[in-house]
Amino acid sequence: MMMQDVGPPTRNARATSVVLDAEFPQELPREPITQPEALPRERRGARRLAAGERWIARVLRTGAVTSGAMFITSLALELLPRDESVHVAIDLLRKGAASMLLVTPVARLAMAGTLLGLRGEWRYAAIAAGVIGLLALAVGAGFQA
Repeated sequence: MMMQDVGPPTRNARATSVVLDAEFPQELPREPITQPEALPRERRGARRLAAGERWIARVLRTGAVTSGAMFITSLALELLPRDESVHVAIDLLRKGAASMLLVTPVARLAMAGTLLGLRGEWRYAAIAAGVIGLLALAVGAGFQA
């Protein structure tokens, strides 16, 4: 039994080199740019996207800072002498801080859905609206119980 050569077949077995008569210049002549790298419409879209992300970040930051300030204020009120009005203020501030922490992601979802709708991405805007609708349904059902 005879063994055959293993491996890929040889390619370009008949390739030959070609000698060119003319020399190529070291630097090719530059052609004028007929199209800019990014179209103005694409630039506007990128600016809108960045502005939308900044708005979402502002919503999240504002919710977190407000909630934290309310909670710290309630802790500072603990130093005052116990009075009915102080106790009510502490309770309201803590409940408000907890509510703010719960509402902030929902506000971010609403902001993202609105921005997606403005960009024309209707599928994702509809998904965001559906999630907000389900949250509203769950909260409504929770109040009924």
